[in-house]
Amino acid sequence: MLTGALIHPELLAAIGRSGHSGKILITDGNYPAASGAPATAERIYLNLTPGLLNVSQILEVLKQAVPIERAGLMVPAADAVGVEKPDVIPAHDEYRAALPEVAFDEIPRWDFYDAAKAEDVTVVIVSGDQRLYANLLLTIGVRS
Repeated sequence: MLTGALIHPELLAAIGRSGHSGKILITDGNYPAASGAPATAERIYLNLTPGLLNVSQILEVLKQAVPIERAGLMVPAADAVGVEKPDVIPAHDEYRAALPEVAFDEIPRWDFYDAAKAEDVTVVIVSGDQRLYANLLLTIGVRS
């Protein structure tokens, strides 16, 4: 029996196959998971209902299972207006608090989509998070 916090068999297997420098994309509930990542990336669907599970909840478990070297945040595009350009993105503050020793990159929306389609994205975890710009791109580090 597993004793760690992460017990999802498919997610454990996918992460185990990723290795150092592989990337894990945790999406919000609005992200185009079918087309917004490489076809070779394993997809794990944890979007049971809107708001459950959210990216922060998934991150809390994931950070106990894998070393995280770097994190990428989706931020509004330069031409964003109105609701697509919030002054504050609360999800990002949560991620930074959860990973205080990790370097974060702010990636404009359209560039984030390109980064998420790169071949080094090996796992996509789809959440039910309804917050804007809640997507998170993690780079797996090395076990110390």
